[in-house]
Amino acid sequence: MFVYIAIIVLIWSLYLYGIQGFDYWRKKGVKYDKPLPFVGSTLRLFLQKQSLTEYLTELYRRHPEDKLVGFYFANSKVLVIRDPELLNNVLITDFNKFYPRGLIPHKTVREPMMKNLFFADGDLWKLLRQRMTPAFTSGKLKAMFPLIVERTERLQRSAAAKLGSEVDVRDLMARYTTDFIGACGFGLDTDSITDETSTFRKLGKRIFTFTIREGLMLFLKEVATETFKNFEYLAPEIERNTVALVKSIMEQRNYKPSGRNDFIDLLLELKQKGKIVGESVEKRNADGTPHIVELEMDELLMAAQVFVFFAAGFETSSSATSYTLHQLALHPDQQAKCQQEIDEVLTRYGGKLCYDAVKEMQYLHMCFKESMRLFPSLGFLVRQCTDSYQFPGTDVTIDEGVNIAIPLQAIQTDPKYFKDPEKFIPERFDAKNLQEIQKNTYLPFGDGPRACIGERLGLMQSLAGLAAMLHKFTVAPSRNTRVKPLVDPAAHIVQSVKGGIPLALSLRS
Repeated sequence: MFVYIAIIVLIWSLYLYGIQGFDYWRKKGVKYDKPLPFVGSTLRLFLQKQSLTEYLTELYRRHPEDKLVGFYFANSKVLVIRDPELLNNVLITDFNKFYPRGLIPHKTVREPMMKNLFFADGDLWKLLRQRMTPAFTSGKLKAMFPLIVERTERLQRSAAAKLGSEVDVRDLMARYTTDFIGACGFGLDTDSITDETSTFRKLGKRIFTFTIREGLMLFLKEVATETFKNFEYLAPEIERNTVALVKSIMEQRNYKPSGRNDFIDLLLELKQKGKIVGESVEKRNADGTPHIVELEMDELLMAAQVFVFFAAGFETSSSATSYTLHQLALHPDQQAKCQQEIDEVLTRYGGKLCYDAVKEMQYLHMCFKESMRLFPSLGFLVRQCTDSYQFPGTDVTIDEGVNIAIPLQAIQTDPKYFKDPEKFIPERFDAKNLQEIQKNTYLPFGDGPRACIGERLGLMQSLAGLAAMLHKFTVAPSRNTRVKPLVDPAAHIVQSVKGGIPLALSLRS
């Protein structure tokens, strides 16, 4: 009898633990998705049956009249912002109360590769951003362009070899992006475009393969952060391979800048400058002034920045470029207009791609922007509240530690902000029509102090790859092309297409 009572007490205790905090949104008077013990409102996410972008889009559309909607990600309280003005408060106006992304609890981070510019919060983020911003000036990007041109020529040769057969442009553009990152990020000639066994190509694939192990780690660290704080999100081989690669390159350069002007050189230059010193965003002196904080760039911290440079650049750019090709294949008139512009611009530059030529390809840029509106690589933005905060014009006040989700894809495909939102209409982004786009309804690179630091670099290499492809080839639907590609439900942060993007390529006359 005692055993049965003990089991019942244990089950009841686990149940109470699994639902703690689930009355938060009810008490705040915010509509919310009903939670289940332990998993909250997001069981399908943990089962890898639905991506977070898909969930947020669905939640957004179920509450058309509400500015704020709540849900529970495991036991984390999350507030979805549906209103562009409130969104602006979070990203810009009141950024001082929403500077963390909150993807991982930064005060208990033990995992070296997570101490990077994307995942880092607090003073670590601020000091890294402060020192790394100068790496992405127009001058530095222009100096990189010859390396990009070499990769676009390889891309053309690789595409030419596939004529006559169905081509997965998702895979093709991923190889191009990987090759670009190898050259501009690491000073390496990886030849990922033609070599499937390339170390870089394998690493890129593994980083964005969300396995059962990753799903389990995510769940455990969300449900009981302190208990599982020494467990790592990333698979051990990702950290091991990244650190080994970065270390070998730095050793080859004797831990000094080599003159290649790549990302590794940048980090070595940062290290040479000594400690990074700046004002704290977390700590204040008694008189209200910020603490002065310091950061030493050691080998593991540099490897973490290399990891995110690779990871962020690889998946986002390859996803955006391949989806643009997919849309142009389905819209031959817009594709022809793109090709005409590319031909005319390149004629003025002797038939050669260059930095200034790509900048002149305005219609190509419009097509790229429209593709990112329909299918942004990052389908949502996240922030975390650092203090009690009342949203202007509402009676909703949230507490420190509450997470914020901004559902970009849902907002960017909302008929309230974009007429015929599911249609591919590049002219939306013509200079004369830009005033019709409401502020804060198109943010594929984010906004405010935590906007994507590599936006211009990503745009440059993406547009160059598209220009190279469309100058030589025409893309068209093939027998396996889907009008709406399937989204990979296992994709967590960056959206990914399941089964690739098959298209037919033909050589232009």
